Formats: sequence, C-alpha cells, structure tokens
Amino acid sequence: MNMPITLNNTVYRGGQGTPLILVHAFPVDHRMWDDCSAAVARLADEEGLSPFPIWAPDMPGAGEGPIPGDDSGTAAGTEPGDAADAAREAAIAEASGGSAADGAYERALDLLADAYVDLMHAAGYRSAVWAGLSMGGYVILDIQRRHPDAVAGFAMCDTKADADSPQQRANRLRVASACASGHTVEPVMHFAEANERDSSFKQSAEGEALFTRWIREQRPEGVAWRQRMAAGRPDLNDQLPLISAPAAVICGDKDPFSPPSAMKPIVTAMTGTTAAYTEIADCGHFSAVEHPDAVARALVDLVRCAGRRSALMVC
Repeated sequence: MNMPITLNNTVYRGGQGTPLILVHAFPVDHRMWDDCSAAVARLADEEGLSPFPIWAPDMPGAGEGPIPGDDSGTAAGTEPGDAADAAREAAIAEASGGSAADGAYERALDLLADAYVDLMHAAGYRSAVWAGLSMGGYVILDIQRRHPDAVAGFAMCDTKADADSPQQRANRLRVASACASGHTVEPVMHFAEANERDSSFKQSAEGEALFTRWIREQRPEGVAWRQRMAAGRPDLNDQLPLISAPAAVICGDKDPFSPPSAMKPIVTAMTGTTAAYTEIADCGHFSAVEHPDAVARALVDLVRCAGRRSALMVC
C-alpha cells in the first residue's frame, strides 16, 4: 500500500504572496539552490518586489529527506545482510506505489508531485511558481499534469520532458541496484568529474570538490529511490502545450545532457504560453550552481510576470 510522501522542506525566506518553490537535481539535494536562492532574494529586493517565500524541499532520500517505507535508519557503509536488504527494499517499493517487473517505481513520480503540492497547500497557498532543474523538471512537469491549478509560474532548467529510452531506463535501474546493494554512492560519483568540453566551473577544483562533497553526503538508498522513480516516469511532452502560466526555459550552452538543441524545442512546444528563453554562456548542466545570478535573474523575471498575471495584467 503506497503512503503519502513526506518532504523535508528548506525555507530560504518567508514572505507574502505566491511562493517560489525550487526542485533540485540528481544526485544532490536542496543545497544546490543555496546561492541561487540568495541571489533571487537580493535581486527581488533591489527591484522593489514584495518579499515572497522561497522554498527548496528535498526529494525522498536527498539530504535529510525521508525515504517512503524506510524505517531501518541504516547508514551508508553498513552491511545489514541480504535478508534485511530485501525486506527493506520491498517495504520501500510498496510505500512508493509498487515496482514494475524491472524494479522501476512507475507511480512514485505521481506520489512525489502530490507531496510537493500537499506541502504548499498545507501552508495555505493555492499555487506556486515552480522551478525544476534536471530531475526537478520531471517533478514540476508532473505537477502540471496532475495539479495545473497549482501552477502560477513554470521554469524548466536543464531538463527534458521525454521518458527514458529502454537503454536509459535499464542503466538507471542498474545504478540503483548497485547503490542499494553495495551501500555506496560510487556509481554516481562521475557527476563530480569533468572533461575538456565542460564549463569552467565544472572543470575547476572548486566545482569538483563541491559536487564530490554533496554526492558523498547522499544516502545510497536515497540515490536508488530517485533513480527508480525517474526510470518509471512517463513521457510528459504532451504537457508542454498545456502550460498556460508564465514560463521560463533555462539552460547552459555546455550542458551535455540538456543542451540548447534540446531545450529550444521545449520553448516552441509551449504553445499555451510565452516562455522566456535564457541560454547561459560557459555553463554546464547544473546552471543554478554554476551561474546562480543568471538563473536568479530569469527566476525573478518569472516571479514578476506571474504576479502581473495574477493581477490580470499582461507580462
């Protein structure tokens, strides 16, 4: 029996009006938004916008986020044994809506989208400006699918609407199994590595050290949960023309996963709104970390536009 997902929420700032809710990427947690959220608050204040809430909830198993159905508290590096591991994984799968024959959690994204909206409603808000980066983009697209009235603004950052190909799905599930069975995050440490085609930040010692620390601080079981959730997600391209709220599409020019050639068609597909496109120079996949001010600029513009729309003004 699946249960409601509980989210651990980081509140960067309180305020009045529509909240800006930031949804993080894989395989990190809400901390990837730290600098960007500070820049959003600073720019908004400089431009005289009324203070608005800024949140960044952690997905299950990210940071301090609880994993559905997991009451074991097993820490990374421990070896509880095959029987305990199997029982733990079965409990997590059941609480996540069940698993497909290959181990993917095909209902988990829906449960996660509902959890984000429930968190917002519990605080007394009817809608939010949603910004999702990479895996966070999958979440906000599903929010649009299941809760369109909860969307006051919509920012897709370095992401895609496609489902995984069979090969991509299989690889995600292989990584999930390796992390969970080995109690290790080594299979995803490559996200901290750079090559000569990456951005200056990604190639820097600072960038490598930051992502190495963030990833090593993740729980292997949480990494596995997010991979199984993402493997089971549906194709969400049909949602793009249904977005009617003000929108933004943001990407780095050196993003190896969601390059401009993949992000520009998303803008074109958003036929129900006008989407502002921002392409950031010398920027890779984690734009909010690599160029927080540039992403913040786009998000502040989106918040302003969403506010005007709610007041029946034209953006």
